[in-house]
Amino acid sequence: MLRFREGEQRATRVELFFDLVFVFAITQLSALLVSDISVAGAMRVLFLLLVVWWAWIYTTWMTNWFDPTHLSVRFVLIVCMLATFLMAIAIPDAFGERAALFAGGYVALQWVRNTFVVLATDDSEPMHASWVRMWIGSLWVGLIWIAGAVVPDDGARTAIWIAALVLDYGGPLAGFWAPGLGRTAATEWELEHGHFVERFELFVMIVLGESIVVTGAAASHLALTPARSAALVVAFLGTTVMYWLYFDEVADRAADRLANAGAERGKLARDAFAYLHIPIVAGMLVTAVGDELVIAHPLEPLHGEELVALVAGPALYLLGHVAFELRLTRTAPRQRVAAAVVVLALAPLGTVVPVLATWTLVYGTLAVVAAVETHARIWGRPDGAGRPGWAVGSGRRRVPALRRVRPGA
Repeated sequence: MLRFREGEQRATRVELFFDLVFVFAITQLSALLVSDISVAGAMRVLFLLLVVWWAWIYTTWMTNWFDPTHLSVRFVLIVCMLATFLMAIAIPDAFGERAALFAGGYVALQWVRNTFVVLATDDSEPMHASWVRMWIGSLWVGLIWIAGAVVPDDGARTAIWIAALVLDYGGPLAGFWAPGLGRTAATEWELEHGHFVERFELFVMIVLGESIVVTGAAASHLALTPARSAALVVAFLGTTVMYWLYFDEVADRAADRLANAGAERGKLARDAFAYLHIPIVAGMLVTAVGDELVIAHPLEPLHGEELVALVAGPALYLLGHVAFELRLTRTAPRQRVAAAVVVLALAPLGTVVPVLATWTLVYGTLAVVAAVETHARIWGRPDGAGRPGWAVGSGRRRVPALRRVRPGA
């Protein structure tokens, strides 16, 4: 069956296999930022991250509509995986000699996937017209990407690619408008919310994994002095805190909100996940670079762009969460706003004290937020208002149920 069957879906093995090339792409982006921690370098990495992210986003929507275990869908995913792999290989010199490989991989991914979606459906499919509009958009925007790759002037290439990226990102907001075909309302977009949320959780895991890789790789090539060993522990615990902040409750709230969004589900998924996950992912990527800086020079203060990178990652991560929850629930978590302000306020301290001390305070701020939120979730609610999985006793504080299934159940 080409379309997903009825009922809740889960991420499939072929989707996990497809994600492996994005593990490589994130590693390439991280290494590129480390090699050039400057405003210009950061802007280049941000641009490339947006391209990589958009390639993943569109494919995630496709696998939400079609059953990835179907032979034809699986074949398309593998072709798209190859195109992404070539694009990722070109990342270090995407604006130079490998511009054609980078743009060609991205365009091939878009054209192959969108052409398949159009050919695999017909007018009887409610979303067929929307997919045709998307396909037409990818064709002409793809030509702009290719034009940028072949122009000899680097400045012209950058300008053309920025225009192409703006058009790509504006497509969903414009309803993939096409001459003579009109536009698609976001309310028309079908969505299997469980599968969709899980795919984003897996991508967050990929980027968190980059923090572990960077931390381990940096430490393995350097002498493990007491200070560096402490930095290694702080970096690991910091990655754990970032995992905690996303998965302890935010991910579940997002899934519940999307499940109950009704006709607004497509629009909410577009805004909160496709767009507002960008600062979350970017924040984790920059934080991984901060980990590497701290492990390399734990007892030295930092200045300039390196110090900015140190505090920008966690602050961006927190503010991304704020924007994400604000769009989902129309409420902003005040403790995360306050934590982002504290993290930014710590920046001047990094110029006069060892970076390990500053980094410990930064991650400590995030840990306090995680602890406060976890305490409020477990013990801060009235008795009887517990969530599933919490044991509620008369006159007692609620504590987590450690076992999934009670004996004899």
